[in-house]
Amino acid sequence: MAELATIARPYAEALFQVAQKHDVQAWGRQLDVLAQVAQDADLRQFADSPKSTPEQVLAVLTAAAKQNLSAELQNFVQTVIANGRLTALPAVVEQFHVLANAAAGVADAHIFSAYAIEPAQLAEVLASLEKRFGRKLLPQVTLEPSLIGGIRVVVGDEVLDTSVKHRLERMKVALTA
Repeated sequence: MAELATIARPYAEALFQVAQKHDVQAWGRQLDVLAQVAQDADLRQFADSPKSTPEQVLAVLTAAAKQNLSAELQNFVQTVIANGRLTALPAVVEQFHVLANAAAGVADAHIFSAYAIEPAQLAEVLASLEKRFGRKLLPQVTLEPSLIGGIRVVVGDEVLDTSVKHRLERMKVALTA
């Protein structure tokens, strides 16, 4: 998928530059919906059909997404469609969010936990993680019972794994070495 990320990067950077002149968060919400709809196999088949025009694909995409797009966003999506890059739209949106978060000084934190985390516990964990990673974090908690206990946190390309499963794997490697 590195190729898809390479294709998506210039689109995301251009989109972010234009979005900065408007409401980046509102654009992000609209883009999330468009990316979700763009993943539909039937829509992709319609877009790949030689009989369908970029205008028709855009009309179907926006109707399915139930979004009223600004002129700039419509132009962007139409350019993506016209260049045959509809499959890259979810990757573009993902990179757009990375750029928006970096500009705002925040990062997404994917927290994997063996058990449900109460809001008070999450606030404590988040405070220590923000200190550890040196930036404000937007948490997304996912239950993963295979961790046995503890948490695994992914922030960008950094991983902090304090799970029991990880500790057992380290012990196994140390004992078999």
